Amino acid sequence: MMVPRRAFFTRGVGIHRHRLQSFELALRRAGIEKLNLVRVSSIWPPQCKLMPARIGLDMIKPGQITHVVLADSSTDEPGRLICAGLGLAKPKRGDQYGYISEHHGYGLTHKKCSDLVEDMAATMLATTLGIEFDPDTAYDERKEVYRMSGKIVMTRSHVQTAKGNKDGLWTTVISSAVFIP
Repeated sequence: MMVPRRAFFTRGVGIHRHRLQSFELALRRAGIEKLNLVRVSSIWPPQCKLMPARIGLDMIKPGQITHVVLADSSTDEPGRLICAGLGLAKPKRGDQYGYISEHHGYGLTHKKCSDLVEDMAATMLATTLGIEFDPDTAYDERKEVYRMSGKIVMTRSHVQTAKGNKDGLWTTVISSAVFIP
């Protein structure tokens, strides 16, 4: 059974005349271009430790098959705002799993995308933990309910935004959670 014990977040932007190469350049900027990436769904494993990207990047080897939660967005429209974001919500109890949310989109600023993905991850975890809340209230109010419950220890976001290249080259943004066994 393979359950990751460590993970890190990384992000990048790539610009090129070909979409695939702009994606490759975004991966390169994030430091994960040399890996064989396997996209997985969005569960934060129990007892998984979050580490700084600089440490995690030193632990991976070229060609390694690596599980990631990956958000990406691309455009070739000059000036179009794109975003790729991940949100993380970890439970207080280390033996429980948490959630990573992902969003790939257009038109959201860094702040709006950050709030969205953090809200999605926290809400998924809150429903799993049985925290009662009004889903129609603003995230700031729900965030306080989540904190007051004492069941959610940490939420955060990891977002990359960019505007489409002025000359119409492909612009790609990525945000990734990289799992280390």
